[in-house]
Amino acid sequence: ALNTAKAYIDGWIEEIEKGTLDAIVINTSGCGTSIKDYGHMFKDDPHYADKAMRISSLAKDITEVIEQIGLGESKIDNAPSVAYHSACSLKHGQKIIGLPKQLLIEAGFEVRDIKESHICCGSAGTYNILESYMAEKLKKRKVTNIEATKADVIASGNIGCNIQIGSGTDIPTVHIIELLNWATGGKKPANL
Repeated sequence: ALNTAKAYIDGWIEEIEKGTLDAIVINTSGCGTSIKDYGHMFKDDPHYADKAMRISSLAKDITEVIEQIGLGESKIDNAPSVAYHSACSLKHGQKIIGLPKQLLIEAGFEVRDIKESHICCGSAGTYNILESYMAEKLKKRKVTNIEATKADVIASGNIGCNIQIGSGTDIPTVHIIELLNWATGGKKPANL
């Protein structure tokens, strides 16, 4: 894993030196949390400490970039209600808490709060594989709370969460960016 991270760091540093890289935009919060942590992971490596810190400083969750450039005008009428699941990696790892929900509201969606939203869905990287019994219990708890919102769609910024939650409910589960894209003139998500 460290060798793979070093390869990414080297590739991004090469692009930075060409003058073509302003940010590293990540659309999966678990990956974003790891990349934002490169500076810490390599802090004691004399060859990678500075480069890794530089990469960490450029890493941005896609919602942070949308906030910077602006969402644009919403073009959606009769938007479905959304149960927004804040992935643990986004809220705890990256400390991005209210921004995704704010963007959904700005785009015209009614966002319904999920009871016990602070509790993990059970995906957590490989947790659902290594601790499948507990992961299943967490998923059922999360899905019960989501279904209680009576929302039309579930959105999250982490693919692992979307797969985990989606496997326990018939409510369509999408990436938040699919909804924001649709609201601003892009395609309607296929499973809606």
